Amino acid sequence: MKPLNRRRFLSVSALAAAAALPLWFGRAASRDETAAAADDAFVGWEGIALGSGASLRLYHEDREFAQALIRQALAETARLEKIFSLYRDDSEISRLNRAGHLAQPSTDLLAVLSRARDIYRLTDGAFDPSIQPLWQTYAAYFRRHPEADSPPPQADIRKALRLVGFDKVAFDSAGVRFAEPGMGLSLNGIAQGYITDKIAALLQKNGIRRALVDMGEIRGLDMDKAHSWQVGIKNPQDETAVLLSVPLQNEGFATSGGYGTVFNARGTFTHLFDPRTGGAQPRYRSISVMAPSAAAADALATAFAIMSREAILRAAAAENARVWLVDGDNRIEVL
Repeated sequence: MKPLNRRRFLSVSALAAAAALPLWFGRAASRDETAAAADDAFVGWEGIALGSGASLRLYHEDREFAQALIRQALAETARLEKIFSLYRDDSEISRLNRAGHLAQPSTDLLAVLSRARDIYRLTDGAFDPSIQPLWQTYAAYFRRHPEADSPPPQADIRKALRLVGFDKVAFDSAGVRFAEPGMGLSLNGIAQGYITDKIAALLQKNGIRRALVDMGEIRGLDMDKAHSWQVGIKNPQDETAVLLSVPLQNEGFATSGGYGTVFNARGTFTHLFDPRTGGAQPRYRSISVMAPSAAAADALATAFAIMSREAILRAAAAENARVWLVDGDNRIEVL
């Protein structure tokens, strides 16, 4: 059985370890068939951030300048973890969940809550950050019954569902408030994408015209539109293998798969919940989404795991997103 960790979890200790790793230089062959240059030099960093494997590639002629920007990007990531990490007792999200209210939330928290509300409404509640009570119910049950092939008792699920519903979360510049005691938020389905976008914006603001940012979700940056990267969609049955590679330029990319975190030994119950029914069995082996921002790709990939193809098509069109489904037979369908 895999440990009960989310596919996307935020860890300050992991980031601190990653920040100590050295920067490095490399040359990568251009994957853009129209690009004239055969290869391109970059300054890179690889490590762990936000609890996941992470990397940065900055293409700039001044290596010292690029190195300084990478250090600045890691410092910004650490700052944002202090807002969104469920694994820090002093983070804004942890303090909100304990008290049921939070005064004077940061602009970053408000920005993510606002974007989450947009996706919540667009997906008719399939994306719902208030699923924390469901997570706690499943985690507690399968810690006691790791070999179980059935879900938690329906009475427990119904009790948790009474505390789920993003429409019960009110927020403005004065504060964030829960309508019911015992509610809780997890922004893990959008925060990595948001942080990835923030890092890409930081690099662009400081004059970087070309970069590849992967802080758990991926964002390409190429202001000259001269190059692209190939992003691999993993094989859910063999995570070392790639089913398909797709070109990425100035977009965000995210994948959600129930195989990433499972609750029971057989892997039949996953971290991808249906907030409307309390189920934890996604429709597809994995969902990959390319969208104008990594935050949108992140949230949509989470929601689409439990949505019908017709509903996915409507939401994807509204967000100008492309979608790749991996079905139960491990076949890819492009929507």
